[in-house]
Amino acid sequence: FSLSCGFLDIDLTDLRKGGANITGFQLVNYTEQNVSRTIQQWMEFENKDAKIPKRRLKYTGALTYDGVKVMSTAFQNLRKQRIDISRRGNAGECLANPPAPWGQGIDIQRALQQVRIDGLTGHIQFNEKGRRTNFTVSVMELAPSGPKKVGYWNEDEKYVSTATFMRGSNDSSYGLQNRTYIVTTILESPYVMLKKNHDQLTGNDKYEGYIVELAAEIAKHVGYHYKLKVVSDGKYGARDPETKMWNGMVGELVYGKADVAVAPLTITLVREEVIDFSKPFMSLGISIMIKKPTKSKPGVFSFLDPLAYEIWMCIVFAYIGVSVVLFLVSRFSPYEWHAEDYEEGANPQTPTQPTGPSAGLQSGQSPGQQGQNQQNQEQTNEFGIFNSLWFSLGAFMQQGCDISPRSLSGRIVGGVWWFFTLIIISSYTANLAAFLTVERMVSPIESAEDLAKQTEIAYGTLDAGSTKEFFRRSKIAVFEKMWSYMKSADPSVFVKTTDEGVMRVRKSKGKYAYLLESTMNEYIEQRKPCDTMKVGGNLDSKGYGIATPKGSPLRNPVNLAVLKLNEQGLLDKLKNKWWYDKGECGSGGGDSKDKTSALSLSNVAGVFYILIGGLGLAMLVALVEFCYKSRTESQRMKVSTARAAASAAQTFQCSALDTGGATAPYTELQSYGLYSNNTVKI
Repeated sequence: FSLSCGFLDIDLTDLRKGGANITGFQLVNYTEQNVSRTIQQWMEFENKDAKIPKRRLKYTGALTYDGVKVMSTAFQNLRKQRIDISRRGNAGECLANPPAPWGQGIDIQRALQQVRIDGLTGHIQFNEKGRRTNFTVSVMELAPSGPKKVGYWNEDEKYVSTATFMRGSNDSSYGLQNRTYIVTTILESPYVMLKKNHDQLTGNDKYEGYIVELAAEIAKHVGYHYKLKVVSDGKYGARDPETKMWNGMVGELVYGKADVAVAPLTITLVREEVIDFSKPFMSLGISIMIKKPTKSKPGVFSFLDPLAYEIWMCIVFAYIGVSVVLFLVSRFSPYEWHAEDYEEGANPQTPTQPTGPSAGLQSGQSPGQQGQNQQNQEQTNEFGIFNSLWFSLGAFMQQGCDISPRSLSGRIVGGVWWFFTLIIISSYTANLAAFLTVERMVSPIESAEDLAKQTEIAYGTLDAGSTKEFFRRSKIAVFEKMWSYMKSADPSVFVKTTDEGVMRVRKSKGKYAYLLESTMNEYIEQRKPCDTMKVGGNLDSKGYGIATPKGSPLRNPVNLAVLKLNEQGLLDKLKNKWWYDKGECGSGGGDSKDKTSALSLSNVAGVFYILIGGLGLAMLVALVEFCYKSRTESQRMKVSTARAAASAAQTFQCSALDTGGATAPYTELQSYGLYSNNTVKI
């Protein structure tokens, strides 16, 4: 490294082929128009002493030239201000003790501090202490073809790399094998992690993870040696709006502290302006992480969930409608009516007496009585309203019934009802297993819109990261609303590290949502205690890239290595290895199991409740029927007994008063039946 500010003034011809890395500063920019014009005048100046050879103006001569120009400009400004700085009379003793200050010295100092000119060494101005400020120094590096400008340095931006290398040039591959490159990265699971025994290891062996293996594969394909270095401030890289300084891994690349950044570094426009990115090695987007809600317990009537409540209501109305239609068509159709024989006044439960002429003669009935019995034959219909309801219910429950329609119209009604119940029952059975065996989780947040329109659940991003920058620059109404909330939230919703954000989600009891890259969200969802989850889709689409300083010779080789690894499928293989093969929560995340969980009592509790309720209702109805029947029979027995007693009393009175009031011999006795008014002579 050369500390001289005239790198181009040094003869480095003998060092070009040695492979040494030489870097230095160059104060004079010979490509500037005013510099080249002044040098031309210098070379054309006719020196009286011909023995003095004409040489190129070095940086020391340029500084002398600028110093004289500064003094000249300062005195010209004093003359314009009509300030008298001439000495008159005794100039004073130079060796006076104590020294006597020059009275006009303060004016000259003030005039020098006010100078603002562009000299051969760049912009010239001074601060209050007389030090030069706001100047730029070029950073040069020796290449096989000669000195190359690789960047510049100033007080505001510090070192900025601006090296440009032509594709196919020998300079682009110069020194790749002759130096060890610094690869900056960040500790972030599963990208870069310290091994359990890292205290006993040194160098790159201390780390493991996706990025560690990716960096090794890229170095193998490019052919260079490297050393992993964790970024000191633990940040990815953002530009401070006040100081204009870059921090994190981007800052280390911009200011020359690292040669490559292999990390989950998002490719963005503002970063692309100061560093170069390779092709994305991983695609992702911003996602929402929330605490996994507790699984909702199945309701008592969860067996009704396979069908919507609207469908259940339609089934009830269809059941009633079919029953009514069946009742009506049975009434209207003459083929649904049939005759039923029984004697008038006879008990329907007693055996039916034989009919016909011979039967009438055998029973002692006259032909007139036989005609009267034929008139007593009634036309009956089995499908009353209650039987219609019972038939429809039996068909819906896939059960039989002791009655069935006789008419064609009734059978059409029954047929379409059977087809309807077949489809409904089949659809219900198909969905029942899924609803009873899967416990569903009710998430309060499903998308970014849900977050934006509520204030109960706080949400934030990583500070000094691309996610925060995305919301700050977004012009979409939803994201603008979210950014307005995040930047004004108190306490702050931004976190310093991803681990801090995840821990805040877990401890907030569902009151904090963390916005981060989807890849990290998916990884954390696979880690114990398996209490976080990703909700909704990605808010944007972006990628992770490998970063290098502007114009770095590593850019093209690294880019080709990434494309080759992608075509070989190694990138997907690495992701599966560190995300899912090493997952701790199963393939589905959370508390998922490999086998279907068995039904619990809570899944079918409603069926048991309906069974118990139905049995209780049946007992209650039976009790009501018994009480009602007992009361009816009791009242009828009282009426029949009273009538029998009155009739018997009247018969005995008539017999006693026969033959002139004398008591007649008892000739016959009438016996009255308990349930009938007919008498039988004995």
